[in-house]
Amino acid sequence: MLMMMMMMKKKGLKSLTVVALLLAAANCILPPSREDLNQLSLQGEKYVAKQVENAVNGVKEMKSVMEKSSEDHKKFLDALEKTKQQKDEALRTAQEMETKLEQEEEVCNETMKTLWEECKPCLKNTCVKYYSRTCSSGSGLVGRQLEDVLNRTSPFSIWINGEKIDVLEQEDRRQNKEFKNLEEKYTVMADGVDSIFSDSMKVADHVHYSPPSFFLPSFLSPFTRRSRSVRSLFHDPFQGFQSLFSPMVGMGKNFFGSMDSMMDMDTDTASNEDGSMKEDVMITQPFGTGRMTCREIRRNSAGCIKFRDECQKCKDIQHLDCSGRKPLEGPLKEDLEEALAMAERFTQQYNSLLRRFEEQMFNTSSILDLFNRQFGWVSSLANNTDSQDGIFHVQTVVGRDSEEKADEEKKPRETDVSLQLFDSPTMNISVRGDIPWTDPKFSEVVAQEALDRYKGTAVLVK
Repeated sequence: MLMMMMMMKKKGLKSLTVVALLLAAANCILPPSREDLNQLSLQGEKYVAKQVENAVNGVKEMKSVMEKSSEDHKKFLDALEKTKQQKDEALRTAQEMETKLEQEEEVCNETMKTLWEECKPCLKNTCVKYYSRTCSSGSGLVGRQLEDVLNRTSPFSIWINGEKIDVLEQEDRRQNKEFKNLEEKYTVMADGVDSIFSDSMKVADHVHYSPPSFFLPSFLSPFTRRSRSVRSLFHDPFQGFQSLFSPMVGMGKNFFGSMDSMMDMDTDTASNEDGSMKEDVMITQPFGTGRMTCREIRRNSAGCIKFRDECQKCKDIQHLDCSGRKPLEGPLKEDLEEALAMAERFTQQYNSLLRRFEEQMFNTSSILDLFNRQFGWVSSLANNTDSQDGIFHVQTVVGRDSEEKADEEKKPRETDVSLQLFDSPTMNISVRGDIPWTDPKFSEVVAQEALDRYKGTAVLVK
């Protein structure tokens, strides 16, 4: 009887052991075999290859945006060239009219010089007087600047309505410099997109999706590849295309502040950050509507010429009789003023075109940066050399228990994965415990995490 009970007890223990093993197997997944790791690598490689394909398509869209921008760029160039030709023609006409006017006044040159030497100090004193009444400081500076301007100004020019020719020529030189600068920036942006596109197409040419494999021939290695990388086009680190452009706030604004024949100076009262007026407004025509801010007078004291009606000797120049001729009352003066007005109008039109062009490039560069951040990483794969292990190689998969804290429910254990993506150094990635390595989603999660890390170190995303 006792022997029978002992035999039954042993059988019961074996049964319990079997049940315990079955329960353990149900709650614990065995580590993957070498074949399992190969399958995980293959599944991850399919996912990565698809992402590479998507990125290549994204770069193609990026290229399309740049091509559309190139069409707009050509339209701007045509408009700028046409406006420049009109501006230059108006300037030449103005120079011819000015030369003819000077020739007529040579007859009474001595008389005009005498009047001019008396007109200049009156203009200076009158301007400084009005400036000191309105503006808190800077009258000495204004006086010295105006004296220098008047010494370089011909007597009759103070009665010519419109910008002085030398001022327009100075603005023309500034515009030429600005245009050259914008063209250089545009070229850098276009070359950058071309470089990204070219490298991406090389990658696309050597990616095969069925069966998924990734083969980059040795001629694409960084030691032999001749195409320029985006890093070489920009300062290191790469800050993005938008860093090339910033909207030109007020470019050319108030450049014509000295004579404001075609500008409304009332609209240029600048404000402080709190909204209050930055400078008092100085009336430059006591019996008219002319006005400039104190800051504008300090920046361009030629605006003081507006006080010409306050000085009798200056007024005498206007009505000077040169052997029966009054040059400043004849048709030459009207022709000169008309040519100056044309030159000024085309100068401002040119400025407007430059502003619109840069604003459009600023917006385009923002779109390009969005594409580049999302897809540009694929072009960096052109720097990879041949890989014998494919583009995605899972090396190890090891499960580990999460830390168990008091009063907290034990979480599923995480899985540590060691892998290599492209030719990057080995990566170590942790996958949350509710996704076992047997889940088809596991390889996608690992591949996406590896891709995100790779993108973060790619040159184009810095």
